[in-house]
Order: sequence, then structure tokens, then C-alpha cells
Amino acid sequence: MKTRVLLVDDDELFVENLAERLALRDYVVTTSFSGEDAIGKVRGFNFDVVVLDVKMPIVDGVEALREIKSARPLTEVIMLTGHATMETGIEGMRLGAYDFLIKPCETSDLVSKINNAHSRKVEHEERIRAARVERIVHALSHATVIG
Repeated sequence: MKTRVLLVDDDELFVENLAERLALRDYVVTTSFSGEDAIGKVRGFNFDVVVLDVKMPIVDGVEALREIKSARPLTEVIMLTGHATMETGIEGMRLGAYDFLIKPCETSDLVSKINNAHSRKVEHEERIRAARVERIVHALSHATVIG
């Protein structure tokens, strides 16, 4: 299955150019130009990775990250900014961001981060599935012994 990526930045030209570059690398890319819109899209669709700008009007990246992780805890988020501060990076990581990149970044660096973030999401989902199966098998074997 192709990796589903949501790109979020208020710089529409940047988002459109990056979306084209990622689509050429076989990602399924959705774009958003505000934190509010991104939160709505995440609530309505299960993205694998969100690439999220930190500096946006109204709902900034840190606030959007909180909402995204609340709605979809397994969705990995890569924070992206041209205005990096150590405090913002630490705050993003504390809130559950997978990683933090400074704009402009090389597409290859972002692709590598997206791939690693996607792998981590898949691993977490697989562990959850395995735990559920284990619980069902245990419950069935216990019911068989009793019955």
C-alpha cells in the first residue's frame, strides 16, 4: 500500500511543489494550507504521515500537532519550519512529533524521514493487531477450558 501523506503549510506554492515531488516518488499526497483544515482532514482520513509547518496563522503547527495526535495517535508527524528554534523542536517532540526538519530541506532528507515515520506507524499498528489477536486467542482458550 502506498504511503498516505498530508502536507500542511500556509505557503501554497511550497506545498504544491513539494506535493508534486512526493507524488513522483509514489506517495499518495493530500495538501492543506492551514492548521484548522489539516485537523479536519486528519479527523476524516487515516494518513500515515503528516508534514506540518510550525509557523502558520491562527492555528500554528504545535497546536495542530496536539489536535492531530489527539485524534490519531498513531499518525506520525514531521514538523517543518523555516523559523526553527530549539524550544519549538523540543515542544514538538514532547508532544509526539516523529522528527523536525528546517526549511529548506533536501527532498531526499524529507523522503527518508517520511519512510522511517511510516515504518514506525506500521510497526505500532502491527503490535496492536498482534495484541488483539493474542487477547482473543486467550479468551477463546479460556472459554474452551471452562465450557
